[in-house]
Amino acid sequence: MRRREFLGVLSGAAAWPVTVRAQGEPMRRIGILVSSSEDDEGKPRIAAFQEALQPLGWIAGRNVQIDTRWGGGDAQSIRKYAAELVALAPDVILANGSATVGPLLQATRTVPIVFAYVPDPVGAGFVDSLARPGGNATGFTPFEYSTSGKWLELLKEIAPRVTRVAVIRDATISTGLGQFVTIQAVAPSFGVEVSAVNVRDPNEIERALMAFAQTSNGGLIVTGSALAVIHRHLIVTLTARYKLPAVYFERFFVTDGGLVSYGPSMVEQYRAAARYVDRILKGEKPSELPVQAATKYELAINLKTAKALGLTVPPTLLARADEVIE
Repeated sequence: MRRREFLGVLSGAAAWPVTVRAQGEPMRRIGILVSSSEDDEGKPRIAAFQEALQPLGWIAGRNVQIDTRWGGGDAQSIRKYAAELVALAPDVILANGSATVGPLLQATRTVPIVFAYVPDPVGAGFVDSLARPGGNATGFTPFEYSTSGKWLELLKEIAPRVTRVAVIRDATISTGLGQFVTIQAVAPSFGVEVSAVNVRDPNEIERALMAFAQTSNGGLIVTGSALAVIHRHLIVTLTARYKLPAVYFERFFVTDGGLVSYGPSMVEQYRAAARYVDRILKGEKPSELPVQAATKYELAINLKTAKALGLTVPPTLLARADEVIE
């Protein structure tokens, strides 16, 4: 055998433990519960999660079976799918968002749960503490509530004339309440009045924003929730119709025509979740894995939308942006 061929065989052999499991090893099972619809932004995140599993030795269909359920922002469906996934006896469940973790914990206190994009897992009662979760759930939190104040700061920076701010939030989850309270607390320092808009259904959103837009100098903040994601096209359309400058919690609102967004990289959260799932599949307990905060944040600005609103984006803000749509 030639030396180059021999070295090629050795390099291939070195990679075997990463992708090939021991013969006869049982198929492991991962459940995934997503709070949003399948046609929303959850698909790229789940794809990133599965891609991140592969270098760790977990290949869907080869040594791990992945069962995914999409809640569509409907609480009843989420509860149904939570019970359904638990009944499949998975080794671990990946939970997307606060709306999924509660129903899963009601369905099981033994199956390990790794969550992503849960802003306040302690306040929601999902874990005992960030450092020591204590139960069968752990995972990744996208931001502290203080980030909500950053959204108001951005809104005033890009639209300084704003004196009234409507905050779209999901009042049925703790994070919706927490984000609104934080914005409300810092509002006086920015010289603005804030009011809440619930995100339960399209008609409610449309009526509230139409009424809000009757008075000048208004702006909008869209806080994080599965319902905001599901209704994002309506929200972006209404902000354009009523000429409302708006700050969003995720970049895909901006790529859909929104003005500005600031928030963590969701893809990175799901890649990190894959590493926790790997550790649990290899024997570690969620109670011993600390909840981790996001480390990468992204600022996105849509200059076309700014122009349509008659706004000039400050050069200092443009310089900080990770993505600028022209």
